[in-house]
Amino acid sequence: MEFVPVRVEAYAGYRGEETPRRFVHGGAAHEIDAILDRWYQGGPDPAAPVLDYFKVKTADGAVHLLRYERGQGRWRLGLAASP
Repeated sequence: MEFVPVRVEAYAGYRGEETPRRFVHGGAAHEIDAILDRWYQGGPDPAAPVLDYFKVKTADGAVHLLRYERGQGRWRLGLAASP
């Protein structure tokens, strides 16, 4: 899977975590109706990036994978590889 930069509007909770609410890709805004799953990648190795993943369902019923790179404050959208 390839991850491309994407603009995300997110809610920062009281602990500072980011939760996506809407993203813009290809000139279109996509409202997030539900977060279907959430997990993170990272560990005690300070050289390894800490990544938060969100499997989301948008208002049109599509399912997308968003990744938040905590150290850089960047969001990326997962695109499935073409067959």
